[in-house]
Amino acid sequence: MKYLNRLLVFGGLLSIISSCADPDPLEFEVEKPEGWDAQQEINEYASLKSYIDSTSNAGFKLGGAVSISEYNNKGVMHRLINRNFDELTLHYGMKHGAIVRANGDIDLTQVNELITTAEQAGTSIYGHTLTWHANQNASYLNSLLEPLVIESPSIPNDLDKSGLMDGSFTGYTSNTAEENIMIAENEGIGDETNAIQFAVPSGSAQAEDFQFSTPDIPVMTDHEYEVIFFIKSDIPGEVSISFDGLNENMPLIDYNNDGEATETFQTDFAWKEIRFRISDFESDYFSLNFNFGAQPGVNYMIDITNLYVYDLEGEPMQNNLVANGNFESGTGWGGWGNGSTRGLTEDGLGFGNEGKAFFVTNPSITSGYWSVQTVYNFPEPLESGETYILSFWVKGDAEGIIRPELQSPNYSSDGFGQVNVGTEWKRVEVQTTVNADDRGRLIFSYGEFAGTVYLDNVSLTNAAGGGGSTTILVRDDATKSAIIEEELERYISTVVTATPYVDAWDVVNEPMDDGNPYELKSEARDSNVQDDEFYWQDYLGKDYAVKAFNLARQYGEPEDLLFINDYNLEYNLDKCKGIIEYVEYIESQGAQVDGIGTQMHISIDSDREKIAEMFRLLAASGKLVKVSELDVRTNADEPTPEVLEQQADMYRFVVESYLANVPKEQRYGITVWGISDSPENASWLAGEYQGLWDINLNRKPAYKSFAEALSNM
Repeated sequence: MKYLNRLLVFGGLLSIISSCADPDPLEFEVEKPEGWDAQQEINEYASLKSYIDSTSNAGFKLGGAVSISEYNNKGVMHRLINRNFDELTLHYGMKHGAIVRANGDIDLTQVNELITTAEQAGTSIYGHTLTWHANQNASYLNSLLEPLVIESPSIPNDLDKSGLMDGSFTGYTSNTAEENIMIAENEGIGDETNAIQFAVPSGSAQAEDFQFSTPDIPVMTDHEYEVIFFIKSDIPGEVSISFDGLNENMPLIDYNNDGEATETFQTDFAWKEIRFRISDFESDYFSLNFNFGAQPGVNYMIDITNLYVYDLEGEPMQNNLVANGNFESGTGWGGWGNGSTRGLTEDGLGFGNEGKAFFVTNPSITSGYWSVQTVYNFPEPLESGETYILSFWVKGDAEGIIRPELQSPNYSSDGFGQVNVGTEWKRVEVQTTVNADDRGRLIFSYGEFAGTVYLDNVSLTNAAGGGGSTTILVRDDATKSAIIEEELERYISTVVTATPYVDAWDVVNEPMDDGNPYELKSEARDSNVQDDEFYWQDYLGKDYAVKAFNLARQYGEPEDLLFINDYNLEYNLDKCKGIIEYVEYIESQGAQVDGIGTQMHISIDSDREKIAEMFRLLAASGKLVKVSELDVRTNADEPTPEVLEQQADMYRFVVESYLANVPKEQRYGITVWGISDSPENASWLAGEYQGLWDINLNRKPAYKSFAEALSNM
């Protein structure tokens, strides 16, 4: 401001003097702002990528990191990236947590927009990242491992299972030897439940070579029926269903409920639900034929408890007395006490990450458990003397106790007892007998719980009503591993196949443990597991990276470059050696790793000799070497010109050390992560001065030194 004021004063004096006479010219020199010449010199530099000799460094990529919204909106960061860099890396937008929805759907809408925008600009995209423990939709992944909960229909089963229940197979027929079909005790879904085992002979060739048929099932010819069963096999298998008694006895069926009708369905180690509907009856009965013969040597299991054929218009044997117990509509239940709040969650936050849940937040534990309550009123009082079964799913953001009860207007009640609540969903089933004729409402009390409680799928039924059953299968470790391996393939295959424009990937990110740098990270060694963390390696073991690289290679383009990436390799040289050893292990198991990325989130006083040694170690691996996330912190509240020069010198040193220690044919490139200084509310290095540009996108001395170092390539 002082320079502006001098000019105003000078202008005013000149005007006055000129109006009186023609004086001699005045000598007046305006002082330039401090650092003006230096800044002008920096501003005269060209774009960063122009300093790289593209002819002699054809494979080298200069990259910049940016958010997906900043790039897709085509604003200033879009222009800055395109002008200065060959390649962009997204901070978050291509990670599992960003694109996987609560139900598991993979949403690449914004990524596809990014690809279109980058392709138009001629800027390549580095895929970051396919397999990582952080920034995951961990809620969805954990839901895949939750107990399998099966609610059988409350409508009577029209299939006579008595020959299965007693093991006599009365009414059931087969075209194979008796010893190939047996009851497998305690092998069904749930505790002490049985399954039917089918051992397909090695000589079987056609599906109908091994056929198992049900007794005749009576039907109403103008009704629609649903068939439900659960099946698995010891090795991958293939099964089909045919019928007797339909107008078309070998129809195509939508076995997977995905809108595509097929001749057969596939089976594997895990219980798989098969559910479909039929209505094309030629008479008042039909039967099912299970055809197992297509794959010889397979052992199949069908759970007996949950084998069901029922009329969709049948009369229910029991009704849930709690309307909208799944909370998919309305506003939830009313309640009161201790400043508590209640309502419905967003869609996708209910049990199993499906639908909604009802929540109650109690600020603190109260002196009486009844001080915080919610209420559901029945249309009519319950029957005195009858026993009622209450079931629901519950979890909290902390541990505590809640208490459900059936209550009268005078506050007398029949309680179900205490229910312990943990931080994971669990199913509760309790019962009580009604001892008064005016029990008209279901009360939940939360006074012994401080925090938020979530309820879902609340059901109250009369125990004498019979009807559908609930089966819970807790998945064993082998099943969990197989589920996660299948999910890894689904994720990588979907993302890589859908993004052919991306020709280089971080396939595995940050695998090595900080405290045990020759070992993999594990949740067991993570003292502060975040909500978005999921350790794939804890389920797939040391070969998780082998699987990931093989999948990326299988589903990607042949020329794609596949990297493993980690941080602190320049800080902890043992970690650098550890990741190199892990790459050697991955390749010993048949996968191919093209390069190693080093995240260099360093500072002005980082150890330069360690940086050089890291580059030498990585170069000795024979792999491509990528500086994947470079920024340099100043360690200052507000850096002085001297500190900014130190920062500039460190940026220069990193480039020079990279060029000196990594042969040209192994240089994939350098990506600047913190392009500009960060605001106080930034998610990365909040309030820091780590960038080549300041917070207002003015070039800093580091820009000049970085450009000069690149020019030496």
